[in-house]
Amino acid sequence: MGSSKSGVGSDSSATESGGADCGTSGETDSDIHNSLPPSDSIPFSKGEKVLAFHNLQIYDAKVTRIDNQMNELKFYVHYLGWNKSWDEWVGVERLMKHTEENVQKQRALNAKQEKDKRTKLARSSQIKPKSMRGKKRKNDSAVREKSTICMEKLVSLQIPPELKKQLVDDCESVTHMGKLVKLPCTPNVDDIVKKYLDYRLKKDGLRANPVGEILKGLCSYFDKVLPVMLLYKSERQQYKEAIADDVSPSTVYGAEHLLRLFVKLPEILFFAKIEDKTIAELQQNLVDFLKFLQKNRSAFFLSTYHVHEDTEISSND
Repeated sequence: MGSSKSGVGSDSSATESGGADCGTSGETDSDIHNSLPPSDSIPFSKGEKVLAFHNLQIYDAKVTRIDNQMNELKFYVHYLGWNKSWDEWVGVERLMKHTEENVQKQRALNAKQEKDKRTKLARSSQIKPKSMRGKKRKNDSAVREKSTICMEKLVSLQIPPELKKQLVDDCESVTHMGKLVKLPCTPNVDDIVKKYLDYRLKKDGLRANPVGEILKGLCSYFDKVLPVMLLYKSERQQYKEAIADDVSPSTVYGAEHLLRLFVKLPEILFFAKIEDKTIAELQQNLVDFLKFLQKNRSAFFLSTYHVHEDTEISSND
């Protein structure tokens, strides 16, 4: 949802999205456990339409289950208009009554987040790697004046379900559990890109040469936008400590942050003003790269995160 769902079926992100369910979607045989307190002391009821906070935005949702987990009330919510794969357990602090006053708060907050996102995208898109740069469209000034993105013109990058879940777990680990990806990563982004290029060379032979140029551009984008768009607030201090002078983030970070880039890529490429023919080729190769990540996810993605002593649990900011 929000950034995570923009590319994950939204969104930015992502890295759709970007991105994104930050919880887990568990299923039980019982809707309500016997250990629940009296109904008059539960602030929300099963079936009630509510407003739910998620990644600095507020979404319409419906309470479908209630549970008492570790003596703390939890509500299983379905985000209206979104696939059930994004359903999650949330605490009472993330829910609001669906009142006119709260709906106005929802609209104001979501509008502010969209404005901030467009500002970041416009700033990052000013840096265009040579290998991904196409012929500029005519009337650039008119394009720059557009305040909204034409969704039909965004590159479609359908992220596989297993990688969507990876984005969800990544968000949960960093923003809710206060954990971080341990750096430096093995394999890092450069390693993963090289493995993919080797795979394409074996598969396509000399035809993989254009793919090499695309992958160089992908790494260049990653290095440029990581500190601007791909980090949660709690990861920024780690970035300062890990990235010294002349060190490329792609040699330090791994698959977790690379996947976040794919959530953001549709909107980044929109602002980059690349020719339609080039965009079509990019889309085909980027989708194939995602399939490669999915096939090798057990080797590329971490099974656990670690807690940094100075970590502050926070949402992406």
